[in-house]
Amino acid sequence: MRDIALAIAVVAALIAGFVAVPQALARSAATTYNVLFDDTSAETAGNADWIISTSMPDPLAQNPAPSTETSWTGAISAWGVALQRTGRYGLKTLPPSGTISYGNSSNAQDLSHFNAFVLPEPNVLFTAAEKTAIMQFVQAGGGLFMISDHTGSDRNNDGADSVAVLNDLMTNNTVDSTDPFGFSIDTLDISSDNPAGIGSSPRVINGPFGTATGTIIRDGTTATLHTADNANARGEIYRTGYSTSGSTGIAFATSTFGSGRIAFWGDSSPMDDGTGQSGNTLYDGWNDPAGTDATLALNATEWLA
Repeated sequence: MRDIALAIAVVAALIAGFVAVPQALARSAATTYNVLFDDTSAETAGNADWIISTSMPDPLAQNPAPSTETSWTGAISAWGVALQRTGRYGLKTLPPSGTISYGNSSNAQDLSHFNAFVLPEPNVLFTAAEKTAIMQFVQAGGGLFMISDHTGSDRNNDGADSVAVLNDLMTNNTVDSTDPFGFSIDTLDISSDNPAGIGSSPRVINGPFGTATGTIIRDGTTATLHTADNANARGEIYRTGYSTSGSTGIAFATSTFGSGRIAFWGDSSPMDDGTGQSGNTLYDGWNDPAGTDATLALNATEWLA
């Protein structure tokens, strides 16, 4: 019990502001969760910088002992560093030259090596083979974190934005195209909201990183549940003015498919830590006082993994 209390205290401190990890916990903590962040789908196109580090696939090559979000370069480095500093995560990035696969023994970043796969606002339609790999990964027990943005956010001007990319993944694949996750992504551009309505049966609101009380939307979208297709789809956080037992206006959703788990976030702004590669205009949504975005992201990652 003492070790558990110590671990919880340290995790809470990490959220508050990257503190030193006690040596006792550092020695006893074993890496148990492997998480892969995608960068094959134009996640740094335009003004986006959705990477945990410019060092790929291994962020530790940039800094093996990160202490703050600026220890690694990328607009979601705070997310990566917070996980790394728990001592329980092994993180990798699938670089632009990489391949999304499942069951390919020749691919060092094959999804079979990971507990969770993060898609931080993908802007390129996945190939048929990639969609099959992602769906099989989830079906077999993997965790999938899908982050969208508002409709029309086609950062690389290829005709597909993240809403289209993720909806296509769920409705046009060889594994199950019959609304497998039980929700769809709305084609909306919500300029600003601070969703704080907590669903009746949340999975990621309470977790080892604390209690989430809400999130932010700064040009984002929402999801609509279809529980007749998958009764396990749930709204975690609802927009202002929407029923927390309803099926619409969902800023953050979760579901299951096969043996795996899915989380969906309707905006990329909450994961933006305001730091990254030069030339990008970034905003600190990670620490925005209108939401508890860091807590939400980290709890969800833990639940998925």
